[in-house]
Amino acid sequence: MEAPMKLICLLGLLVIVVSMAGLERVDGASACGKSSPDNEAMKLAPCATAAQDEKADVSDSCCLQVKKIGQNPSCLCAIMLSDTAKSSGVKPEIALTIPKRCNIANRPAGYKCGPYTLP
Repeated sequence: MEAPMKLICLLGLLVIVVSMAGLERVDGASACGKSSPDNEAMKLAPCATAAQDEKADVSDSCCLQVKKIGQNPSCLCAIMLSDTAKSSGVKPEIALTIPKRCNIANRPAGYKCGPYTLP
């Protein structure tokens, strides 16, 4: 009777491990495909000032990158909330206004990004 119980426990543990391996990481690392949000954040370097000051002009190069990355709203969100963005002084509540400030017509307005919503 003890051997079947060990087998059931082992199978249960295996199921848990396999199912957790398929889950997206909480920090959004798989939100940007094979690249991490921290690596993708480097592409948004032209947006640094605009992500800290809502009155700052948003450069064309920033808008171009936001438009590309914004096609995947979960990646854009993960970047805005990434450690790289935070350590660069990015204010998520301001950074998330950049797609609107760039007048991107098909931006993911209303998309929930952590405690924030894209305008």
